[in-house]
Amino acid sequence: MHIARRGFSLIELVIVVVILGIIGAIAIPRMSRGAEGAKDSALVADLATLRNAIDLYHTEHEGLYPTAAAIEAQLTTYTNLAGTANATKTGAFIYGTYIRKIPSLPVGTNRGNSTIAAADGAGVGWIYDQSTGTITANLPDGDVDASGTKYNTY
Repeated sequence: MHIARRGFSLIELVIVVVILGIIGAIAIPRMSRGAEGAKDSALVADLATLRNAIDLYHTEHEGLYPTAAAIEAQLTTYTNLAGTANATKTGAFIYGTYIRKIPSLPVGTNRGNSTIAAADGAGVGWIYDQSTGTITANLPDGDVDASGTKYNTY
């Protein structure tokens, strides 16, 4: 009695390997670009969160923006109308909190820094202009996204 062995031929195995190679060649570059796109999206989201917190502060404090020297405390703790920060909510400190913590910069050469300052400097993640309430990423013009847009113009 002869038992027939069933299996894949060499040609069938080669075709499967070629198909897997084509799929890998298409998928791997797309996945690596996706990680960069996620960092760009994180920067956009962090800027939107900071800008919304500054706008809410501005509205509740009768047109005053947080000060550059105390912006972190003014956004993350309770404040009075003058902007003096306090860790606990009391009768005088009724405004805030606007954000739990200042996010770290997710991209570029200053990635990981969460400090806010009025001017560019080492270890500063965000640049804030208290006269206009604008905040931007503290990154050099050479730090750009995949489309060539400067991160400091987001």
